[in-house]
Amino acid sequence: MQARYYLTDITYLTYGKNKRAYLSTIKDAESNEILAYEVSASLGLDIAMETLKQLKKHRHLTPDALIHSDQGFHYTNPKFQKLVKNMGLSQSMSRRGNCWDNAPQESFFGHFKDETNLKTCMTLEEVKQEVKSYMIYYNHYRGQWNLNKLPPARYR
Repeated sequence: MQARYYLTDITYLTYGKNKRAYLSTIKDAESNEILAYEVSASLGLDIAMETLKQLKKHRHLTPDALIHSDQGFHYTNPKFQKLVKNMGLSQSMSRRGNCWDNAPQESFFGHFKDETNLKTCMTLEEVKQEVKSYMIYYNHYRGQWNLNKLPPARYR
């Protein structure tokens, strides 16, 4: 059986008149599907923990998968690492200063920012709705060349 790899990271989202929110995602490296995400006004540990908890609820969660991230404080925190272990996952992290092995996750954030219109959002709730709409579109309708032109959920 082939190992499953998940990628995780956090990006900032600028909306309204220079307001900032944060988006944390967990992406299946094989299908490109976003399995879990969390939007928050805070960059605290909770955003990463909540994303993991969302992954835990996902019906396609593969036990023994490896979750990969950078060495940000969220992912090196003992609470995060304990939850990863309790979920039956393994963890790996990029070498310091090396973002290339998490490039597919960064690429997703680039497409997300190009294809959404967060500037029109005035509240965090509007940002959350925009993110939710995009995740549905991305996972279920947005075909991708490297997935035989299929959307991630259909490719899976």
